[in-house]
Amino acid sequence: MIDIYEKINELYDKRREVELGGGDERIAKQHEKGKLTARERIDLLLDPGTFVEINPFVEHRVKDFGMDKQKGPGDGVVTGYGKINGRPVYLFSQDFTVFGGALGEMHANKIAAVMDLAYKNGTPFIGLNDSGGARIQEGVLSLDGYGKVFYRNSIYSGVIPQISVIMGPCAGGAVYSPAITDFVMMVDKTSKMFITGPKVIETVTGEKISAEDLGGSRVHNSISGVAHFRAESEEAILEKVRTLLSYLPQNNREKPPVVPYNGDEDDYRPDLTDLVPFDAVRPYDVRVVVEQVVDEGSFFEVHSEFAKNIVVGFARIKGQTVGLVCNQPKFMAGGLDIDSADKASRFIRTCDAFNIPIITFEDVTGFFPGVKQEHGGIIRHGAKILYAYSEATVPKITVILRKAYGGAYVALNSKSIGADLVFAWPNAEIAVMGPEGAANIIFSREIANSSNPEATRAQKIAEYREKFANPYIAAAHGMVDDVIDPRETRIKLIQALDMLQNKKESRPAKKHGNIPL
Repeated sequence: MIDIYEKINELYDKRREVELGGGDERIAKQHEKGKLTARERIDLLLDPGTFVEINPFVEHRVKDFGMDKQKGPGDGVVTGYGKINGRPVYLFSQDFTVFGGALGEMHANKIAAVMDLAYKNGTPFIGLNDSGGARIQEGVLSLDGYGKVFYRNSIYSGVIPQISVIMGPCAGGAVYSPAITDFVMMVDKTSKMFITGPKVIETVTGEKISAEDLGGSRVHNSISGVAHFRAESEEAILEKVRTLLSYLPQNNREKPPVVPYNGDEDDYRPDLTDLVPFDAVRPYDVRVVVEQVVDEGSFFEVHSEFAKNIVVGFARIKGQTVGLVCNQPKFMAGGLDIDSADKASRFIRTCDAFNIPIITFEDVTGFFPGVKQEHGGIIRHGAKILYAYSEATVPKITVILRKAYGGAYVALNSKSIGADLVFAWPNAEIAVMGPEGAANIIFSREIANSSNPEATRAQKIAEYREKFANPYIAAAHGMVDDVIDPRETRIKLIQALDMLQNKKESRPAKKHGNIPL
């Protein structure tokens, strides 16, 4: 007679079968490629012993093309929930050992189910992608499955943090889901993302290119800007996911976690006056300012290899998460171009969605000139920065370090577009344009008619600089809230964040704005 223990043994047998995925041989092949299995990745990512699987016994229901004879444990994806740093997350991990991780109807339904749970519970959602794409044997059902995932990526955007980790191939329609999420991470050598693969491109256009050069981690981190982070191993990239989540709230209704601050109580930074050159044309690395101002070791840069003329990332000030947007004079003199405008505006909107105060370190000559920039739509792209700052309702603080010229001054969180507080260092130059250009226009006749044009030009530049290119005129009109000692920058930011911690600001009722995309 059958008893409960036989049924329990049967359950464990079935569970072992599911956990084995595509079997030992395929697992060995996965390891040979330098890749971990879907479950090994989950174990690395989550706190030990916290993973709870959902829908492990789901199977496909397709009978065509011999699929009725093929079993696929879990239908090629592992889904469930667990904890990272003690905080709940929902996730999926595609199993390349089962149908090459290809997405079919039930595979997609599993992902959609955990996405809905993540939304209902207000927790971050993580996708570990390793898939050959759509399951061709399932035809239009697999395309419909992608649609279900894309839809949820879109409607839950800005509600819960969504992170995509590319851990293998990601091709065709599969790339759109990661592209909608907040952050995309890749692994060197093993990750690939492209709409059409190298073979198709060669057939259609005649262009020859390797998969790595077309859609590898370096390409998407530095050239296309599709990915935000990369690392040399799966272990390293999963650790980055854990770090990233430590800066983010669980959802859009919460504030980011505050980490106990045990650092030095002295917030005065005497080195700042030497680290930033007084001469406005001399370059420097803005990261040295960031490192002086934020809690030691807390700066976590985002998009570090893309559009290097602007630096963005998360950090902590007295344990509180902040988002930093900083001009980088080391590259293109800190001027704004198409890519940096996209990078900054995307980051600003991410911070605003998840209640993270935005601090802007400004040292900008203007928008980058050139035919290529104009024809590429710098007007449209530059407008995104204006839009993103204006739309944001989180605390917004600007520190003008040196130069703030023209439209770029307005765009980078000026008082007129909604900054709560604007500070300027005493050497700051706030003007319609740089003294050199302004003097050439305003005093062109005097310079031309002078017996010594060069000396006259130098005199007029100095005159303009003294009279207009300083922070006190802007301060006199209330566009700068205070001119501060550079060494007190951290102190002023701590005070400002404390003062703004309960900020609430509403916007006119609407479905959504129409950002110039």
